[in-house]
Amino acid sequence: MNKRIVITIAALAIALTSVMAFAGDPMVGGAAMYPTKDIIDNAVNSADHTTLVAAVKAAGLVDTLKGAGPFTVFAPTNEAFSKLPAGTVDTLLKPENKDMLTKVLTYHVVAGKLSASDLKKMIKKGKGTASLTTVSGGKLWVSQEGKQLILKDEKGNTSSITIADVFQSNGVIHVIDTVVMPN
Repeated sequence: MNKRIVITIAALAIALTSVMAFAGDPMVGGAAMYPTKDIIDNAVNSADHTTLVAAVKAAGLVDTLKGAGPFTVFAPTNEAFSKLPAGTVDTLLKPENKDMLTKVLTYHVVAGKLSASDLKKMIKKGKGTASLTTVSGGKLWVSQEGKQLILKDEKGNTSSITIADVFQSNGVIHVIDTVVMPN
């Protein structure tokens, strides 16, 4: 095969990948999220989730979130982490605080694959609010304001789902704008 054909085929493959990402696979943090990849393999490519990925690694949860699941992950952005009081993230990332970090992270995970449509049906059935049990054993409540899905944590704080239904091979991610905190 000559160089020109190889270069043309390579350019076509890159173009098709870009079109596929644009047409069907959602973009999160400037990266396509592929439904054939697991939660971790997609999250590591999101420029908006570097703090979350670092925290997941520090807590030793990589293998768990690469597991079969399915999981519903409410994924806070870097900006969401920056809303926490100064020093909170640095403190949580210290090895001696691994248990607390694990509790905070697993509070963002629900067993099962709950799409935005599933959450809306649960809200309707719950007459305006649905209660979710997190992997940490805590509770989150989800409600709807207009078209916006809102999470409420055990402390009464709220977070909006800014990007819903980022499907993964082992679950779904919903990007959120505020870190939710357990009691």
